[in-house]
Amino acid sequence: MTSQSGKTLTDKTLFITGASRGIGRAIALRAARDGASIAVVAKTAEPHPRLPGTVYSVAAEIDAAGGRALPCICDIRDEEQLRRAVASTAERFGGIDMLVNNASAIFLAGTRQTPMKRFDLMHAVNVRATFMASQLCLPFLIQAGNPHILNISPPLNLDKRWFAGHVAYTMSKYGMSMCVLGMAEELRSEGIAVNALWPKTAIATAAIENLLGGPAALQGCRRPEIMADAAHLILTQDSRIASGNFYVDEDVLRGVGCDDFSSYSVSPGTELIPDFFLE
Repeated sequence: MTSQSGKTLTDKTLFITGASRGIGRAIALRAARDGASIAVVAKTAEPHPRLPGTVYSVAAEIDAAGGRALPCICDIRDEEQLRRAVASTAERFGGIDMLVNNASAIFLAGTRQTPMKRFDLMHAVNVRATFMASQLCLPFLIQAGNPHILNISPPLNLDKRWFAGHVAYTMSKYGMSMCVLGMAEELRSEGIAVNALWPKTAIATAAIENLLGGPAALQGCRRPEIMADAAHLILTQDSRIASGNFYVDEDVLRGVGCDDFSSYSVSPGTELIPDFFLE
């Protein structure tokens, strides 16, 4: 990736799913610093004891950072709710320039241990909602000056070790990545970029904290801001040139000359936890 110095998201409108916390929130706040308009799309309207952040708290942070926010309480599995959120965003801000499919559900278990309720949740949130949000945003993206779809999903690594322990989860995340593979080519002639971004290491989010056993588990993680900075670089590229890529956050930042990532570490000097799906 070439240097993007001077390029910003000023006057752009971003529709970000799962934006009430974690990576989605970090991407929203990075865009807000440029003066972007952001739809904060999530289910969380009231504070949750184990999951900090609501659509309203993040909207307030966006406004304070210099952006404009639209809090959208939305279960992205529900077609009508998602349709209304997209329409409300386009009406409020005059269109949609970029879609970030960040919302994700995770349940790490083998075939015998995965209830169908969990299987259905992961596929509804990770695959169906990604496809549906992309479909619903297309009429607005095609009118945008530099339209992007960015999925927070991994490279399509078919090594069986990434399937054996949690085949249902892997299938759902790879479904998001297959959307990138197909839509990038489908929409190329219309100038809509479709890319994926994935972290090289575990990211300090509430989901990781709950999965790995509490705050101590986050010591080997990087902060979500590394994903936000990488996403910013991707979204400020020319959509007609940069599409169909499976980016890794650290590689994106190295591409613009960053070689010291210690500022992103929760605990600098602590050995980092590699993320799934990468060699």
